[in-house]
Amino acid sequence: MVAFLRNRIAVFCEWCTFVVIVNYCGFYSKDNIILKKYILIFIGVLASQIGFAQQTNSVRGTVKAVLTEAPLEKATVRVIGSDLNTKTDEDGTFIFQKVPTGRLELEISMVGYTKQVVKELVLAANKELVLTILLEESTRDLEGVTVTAASPNLSGAKTSLQSITVEQVMRFPATFFDPARLALSFPGVANANDQANGMSIRGNNPTGLQWRLEGMEIVNPNHTANAGTFSDQATSNAGGVVMVSAQMMGNTNFLTGAFPAQYGNALSGIMDMRLRKGNNQKYEHTAQVGLIGVDLASEGPINKKTGSSYLVNYRYSFTGLLALGGLTFGGETIKFQDLAINLSFPNEKLGDFTLFGMGGLNSNDFAFDDEEGLGPELEKDQYVINYKGKMAAVGATHTKHFKGTYLWKNALVYSGLRNERIQDAGEAATINVTPLEDIMQSSKLSFSSILSHRVNGASSLKGGVYVTYSQDSLLSRQNGLAGLYTSWVLEPFVQWNTNIGKAGNLVLGVHNLNYTATKTSTIEPRAAFGYQINAKNDINLAYGFHSQLNSPWLNDQVADIKPILAHHFVLSEETKLNNSSSLKTEVYYQALSNALSPRFDSNNKFFSGLNMSDFIFPFDVSQNGKGRNYGLEVGYQKFLDKGLFALINATLYKSEFQAADGEYYETKFSGNHIVNVTLGKEWDLKKERVFGANLRMVWMGGFRNYEINLEASELQGKTVFDYTKELTERLPDYFRPDIRVYLKKSKKKYNTMLSLDIQNVANYANVAFDYYDVFQKKVVRKNQLGMVPMLNYRWEF
Repeated sequence: MVAFLRNRIAVFCEWCTFVVIVNYCGFYSKDNIILKKYILIFIGVLASQIGFAQQTNSVRGTVKAVLTEAPLEKATVRVIGSDLNTKTDEDGTFIFQKVPTGRLELEISMVGYTKQVVKELVLAANKELVLTILLEESTRDLEGVTVTAASPNLSGAKTSLQSITVEQVMRFPATFFDPARLALSFPGVANANDQANGMSIRGNNPTGLQWRLEGMEIVNPNHTANAGTFSDQATSNAGGVVMVSAQMMGNTNFLTGAFPAQYGNALSGIMDMRLRKGNNQKYEHTAQVGLIGVDLASEGPINKKTGSSYLVNYRYSFTGLLALGGLTFGGETIKFQDLAINLSFPNEKLGDFTLFGMGGLNSNDFAFDDEEGLGPELEKDQYVINYKGKMAAVGATHTKHFKGTYLWKNALVYSGLRNERIQDAGEAATINVTPLEDIMQSSKLSFSSILSHRVNGASSLKGGVYVTYSQDSLLSRQNGLAGLYTSWVLEPFVQWNTNIGKAGNLVLGVHNLNYTATKTSTIEPRAAFGYQINAKNDINLAYGFHSQLNSPWLNDQVADIKPILAHHFVLSEETKLNNSSSLKTEVYYQALSNALSPRFDSNNKFFSGLNMSDFIFPFDVSQNGKGRNYGLEVGYQKFLDKGLFALINATLYKSEFQAADGEYYETKFSGNHIVNVTLGKEWDLKKERVFGANLRMVWMGGFRNYEINLEASELQGKTVFDYTKELTERLPDYFRPDIRVYLKKSKKKYNTMLSLDIQNVANYANVAFDYYDVFQKKVVRKNQLGMVPMLNYRWEF
């Protein structure tokens, strides 16, 4: 009874501490003294933690072939560092009882398949660890070859691939539990603005990224798509935070070039998110409270006999809670909430079915609040701006394998969004403000059917089709545009994979994109070759011809819209230093064509659509523009092993566009260098407690921009760029250090984690952009976010 009361008192004290922090410190303050209060209170809570005896729990899962997802019988599964080992049954399942909680690794091996070591697994006392492990058929006869990873390669890509897991999102500094922000730690990826998760990949325009959910292309799945943008206009594929909580995430693949044949309609990257299935044998719940907001999740069996399960999650933003109490951030209120659900229904005869859905509401309202009594200081102070956004996606998937050699996958997904921005004069307005209204709606109804076949032990064939019906509408008072566009996109593909000799593997494929709105069609060949030099070294070469559809709103500016085209070439070499670390080098080249360029106005010879983030242009444009991106990426990765992990990479690159004079000049996103250093250490204070401290530093070359034409800006009352000159304005280099410290406790009935993230702990003033301020009548420089602390408490039970 004493122990029981002590546990409950400890939990109550932790919750009370968090409430005191929220009410006493005031997160809206910019004073650095606030940070000191957070740290002192956080340290006090750490010192109050009480340890107990180590707990145990079960680990279970299913081992399948990666191509056909057929269960593998008699595969050997071993818990590394222990005497625990077993073999899978006829359903490919395995289970370990009474496994000590904490970090663990599994080794899975089977004749005819490449041995796999799964790293960075976490077993909590009250959270059963349930895994699906996909083994690759052995393509090489070399002994000792092992695949080491934290999650499977779902895409089949041989180069330019990064895997993202929930555990990494929870552990890396300042991710705000957003997989896209974690991706900013990878080589070749540059953040466009601290306030949003938009990314320039290998010097490409951020619009080149495609978002996928359960393998299907969807509309922008982010809250506050206007976050950090010039004049608060919504972007097409970025925002403040992804609408899907990290607690819903399964394995996510992030691709940055030369995509396999199944991927289309993207130029720079693919963020392929998968939802995890809920526990089908045990009910589990999670509650999380922090500066991101309140985050609640529940999962468990629907029917234990059939193995069906549910997983549901709801979030409400912390800033929204403050807004309900009347608190604002300098006159600005930000709110968001989202709900997601994933239902799984396996059926032995018919196959596995899932039903899923996600949706969210968000808003960003601004009305100048003269807290200091100084009156309006910026152009924005003259306005009242109301932004509202909403997005939803619902769908179903069906998977069926036949006789261990065929896999049939089907998916049907609907996604849609609406962004509305209304701008009017505020009470403090001293200049003439014209009311403006922008409403954008977009939706996609997509279906896919894919069949995979293992021809024999050396070859496989995969083919299928994606069919998408899109509907886009726009009402823009500011730009004088309005309309409704509908179209069909048909994307069949086929891919063949075969072994060559004892150490080689060849992948050949083709993707075909057909766009009914402009009656265009592309034939896109894809190829990849991998060669295993020895057990520690391999080399891979990939090529892909890719295309991406332009915005339908270009119909008013371009007579016959064509997709932007790109040839990708990637050469990769990887050296496995040991079973937990590797060194990887990639060289890439990308050639682009059909980019937007000036049609008649020779004075604007340095204009290129590769530098623009929206679809509104000040003059007639054509699609004769070209561009190229090339660079070198070197990365070292050490999976969490013996309490240490590291992700260190450096990128040297150039991004160029061809001007009207035929010469190449650097684009807006050509920063020339990106350096990421992420290091972390965990300490087992006692058997049931873990303390972690992680650091991330990023150093990037500054983005470029056109010079602002001051005379034209004064005349037109807005920012006007000078396209008669190359991008002469370059922002200073970007530098930002982030830290994360956390304490995890594992008890018999529940687990807790108290964490503190500080983005930009040095409070470094990075430049965001320059613009012409109508009120001040001069060019003004805006900085990005300063120091942002985020305290979070997580409770699993």
